[in-house]
Amino acid sequence: MTIVTEDGTGKADAETYVSLSAATTYHANRGNAAWANLASDAVREQCLRKATDYMLSVYRDRWAGYRNTVTQALDWPRSYVQMRDGPGRAGFSYGSPSYYPNNTVPAAVANACAELALRAATGSLIPDEGQMVKRKKVGPVEVEYQDYSRATKTYRAIDTLLAPLLAAGGGLRVIRA
Repeated sequence: MTIVTEDGTGKADAETYVSLSAATTYHANRGNAAWANLASDAVREQCLRKATDYMLSVYRDRWAGYRNTVTQALDWPRSYVQMRDGPGRAGFSYGSPSYYPNNTVPAAVANACAELALRAATGSLIPDEGQMVKRKKVGPVEVEYQDYSRATKTYRAIDTLLAPLLAAGGGLRVIRA
């Protein structure tokens, strides 16, 4: 089954933020041969679906702005997502704020989806958690993790790429009466 890519219209059946061809171009331009070495386009599409599922799970409550419709399958396109580095940004006195178009998926979202798809090819993006290892010794090799360290994997490159599109304070919105 061919993957359905969000094109900015708020598709009810969209499965990914980036098309297979755009993801392939993205990885080729960055020399990520692992993407080209995947078994088939069907496997690549599965990875794109997994990447999008991850983004929906992790970023849904953190995105700035609002979904355009209640029927769209994915979180983008969105309205009222301010460009932090656009004309009229906070702290400057000229013009009104600039917003991302509400009929597109920003390049950062598509690129993050492509990056996560490559990571999905090698394992689960949201693995099950178990007890954190305090100390493990196998022969001369010993591993001990920091106290209170995170049990889950985070993708700092993805978080950094998406940071301009996230609401301040991690998505917590305060409304004063």
